[in-house]
Amino acid sequence: MIAGMNEQDFMAYIIFGVILNFVFSILFGVYLSKNIGMQDMISSKGDKEQSLLISLSLFIPFAKMAITLYRVAILQIYFLNKGHTHKEFWEYITSK
Repeated sequence: MIAGMNEQDFMAYIIFGVILNFVFSILFGVYLSKNIGMQDMISSKGDKEQSLLISLSLFIPFAKMAITLYRVAILQIYFLNKGHTHKEFWEYITSK
């Protein structure tokens, strides 16, 4: 038993979490590219690398999905509601 559940159930949660992460990440990427434009995203991308913790969170069920939803909330609450643009958010998220 792992975390109070059978190994098969735990693996099912991990796989479902990874699939949801990819779905939310792809939808968020499509949303940003629609509002910013692919060329602008490529030209304004910074050189910030993801931390090791975010990379390792892929193996924790639903952790990467929660991080993606957190980024969506930051976009809405701190950028769009204060009059900033999607491009400013993109620069914030990809620059040091």
